[in-house]
Amino acid sequence: MVKRLISSVENTNLKNKIFFLITAVILLISVLIALFTRWVLISSLTSELKERGLGIGHSIAESSRGYILTKDIPKLISLIFDARLGVRKHLMGYVYITDKQGKILAHTFTTEFPVDLLNINPIDPEKTYDIELLRLDGKFVYDVAIPVTEGLYRIGSVHVGLKKQHIDQLIGKLRTTFLGFVSAVTILFFIISHYLSKYITRPITELIKVSDEISRGNFDITQNLGRVDRMGVKDEVQQLSNSFMNMTNRIMDSQAKLKESESKYRSLFTGGPNPIFVLDRETLTILSANPSAEETYEYTKENLIGKTFTEIGSFELDEVQQADFQAEHAGKITTIGSKVQCRKKGGDLLYVNVHACPVRYQNRDAVILATTDITEMVEKDNQLIQASKMTTLGEMSAGIAHELNQPLNAIKMGNEFIDMMIEKKEKISDKDLLQIVKEVSSQVDRAVDIIRRLRDFGRKADFTKEKININKPVQGVLDIIGRQLRLQNIDIQLKIDEDIPFILAHRNRIEQVIFNLITNARDAINQKLEAGGPDNGNRILIETHARAGQVMLAVSDTGIGMDTALKERIFEAFFTTKKMGEGMGLGLSITNGIVEDYGGKINIESFEGQGTTFRLSFPAAT
Repeated sequence: MVKRLISSVENTNLKNKIFFLITAVILLISVLIALFTRWVLISSLTSELKERGLGIGHSIAESSRGYILTKDIPKLISLIFDARLGVRKHLMGYVYITDKQGKILAHTFTTEFPVDLLNINPIDPEKTYDIELLRLDGKFVYDVAIPVTEGLYRIGSVHVGLKKQHIDQLIGKLRTTFLGFVSAVTILFFIISHYLSKYITRPITELIKVSDEISRGNFDITQNLGRVDRMGVKDEVQQLSNSFMNMTNRIMDSQAKLKESESKYRSLFTGGPNPIFVLDRETLTILSANPSAEETYEYTKENLIGKTFTEIGSFELDEVQQADFQAEHAGKITTIGSKVQCRKKGGDLLYVNVHACPVRYQNRDAVILATTDITEMVEKDNQLIQASKMTTLGEMSAGIAHELNQPLNAIKMGNEFIDMMIEKKEKISDKDLLQIVKEVSSQVDRAVDIIRRLRDFGRKADFTKEKININKPVQGVLDIIGRQLRLQNIDIQLKIDEDIPFILAHRNRIEQVIFNLITNARDAINQKLEAGGPDNGNRILIETHARAGQVMLAVSDTGIGMDTALKERIFEAFFTTKKMGEGMGLGLSITNGIVEDYGGKINIESFEGQGTTFRLSFPAAT
């Protein structure tokens, strides 16, 4: 019951809580006052009753002294009845007188004298009176015993019985009066507490209404807060009102800024020239797309929503999620893909740069993905790379022609030998004929291999990624120009790690990188020889190894080297140290761009007159 009452109070509003609290305090104080007053009244009335009993007893003792000495019993009886009757009859229950031996001389009982009274409340010789509470015929009586003395001698005693019922009746009357008074006070305080609780909570109620309006988006609440001020509240409630006013102003400012931001976002999203997607951060499912995305990818918005972006873009889910995680911690937009290959609805390819920014969208973690169409730029880069390849092949044409001439001369010699033997009408032995046929076939295969390598190298590369062993493109390039380098007295040294991890790249483009680095090393060696530099060996060293999740490729030469100023500009487009007409200055610029496309880096170590080392690092494929 008590628990239910407490629970009901806890669940009620503040006004009722204050009301119940004040009422409970008033009732508790009233009960304590009633108990204390009752105790004071009982103590006071009991003391007064005893004092009156002592006064009556002393009066009878003084008046009965002579009658006791003369044994005048009738006078004693008349004396005690006179004392008990009259106005004191409601106060006195009995009076009796004894002699010094304790014998009853007179009493006011109308029946036989209770013998038990003789043994109760005897007077101590050293006391002048004695009072004891007795129970007589089921009623409580205060027995007041007063000795009767003559000079120094005690000649008897007077016992006066005072009714305790008289005190109880007085207390009952006073209790009724006091309870009426307490009830009136309680009702008064009940009304006061009700008004007080309503007065205290009225401003808070108004503030609650204001907060409800704020929660509904209604910020025009200055009038309601003014009502709180007009209530005359100047304490914590006023402070709370001022805080509400400040909070409302800040919320209104925030709402205005939010609306402005949303307006800008919608304007950028819908009117932006670049495709923009909103993706689920975990699955990369497309949640929304802007009109530019529909136009670029040739899908309707309804067709795009629900697809995963990896269906139209050629990057991995983990790669995007990792980049998104980094962007969230960096607090800025992050590029997660460069020259990413995408496919339109009709199957046409386009290349884009992809940027991501983490957001909250429709109560879920999302990422805004913006793509920039760079297809035209990529095509021009491809054309530039292809032109560089053709230029390189043109530079190597003399050496390549020499390599092709060797198998062709061998074939020609075999054919001329057969022709001569036919003209002389001489028979060729089966053994010689078989040897000639095998040699011709071998030289044809050699020529075919040279042409195949040239065709593969000259083929236009795309930007797809596949797992490749970097040792393969190294060997492919050396198959093309290795013989020519040796003919130029340049020693090729290899330190190849056969167990090297794969990298994600395209073999043709990596061959272009290695080709550029080797030809650059060759030119550096030739420049040193032309400048009359020291002959410390014409050597190109190619190394591959793996370290800390990276695949390393180093190309070192003993060429002319570079100073610091030259190293800082070496990757600039159209920058070259060669003579006019010997190069366009695009080789190392193209090399650096290809390496960065595959997430790699290039470091240069070079000392003037001592040679140069290009160190390439690529992330190992998982």
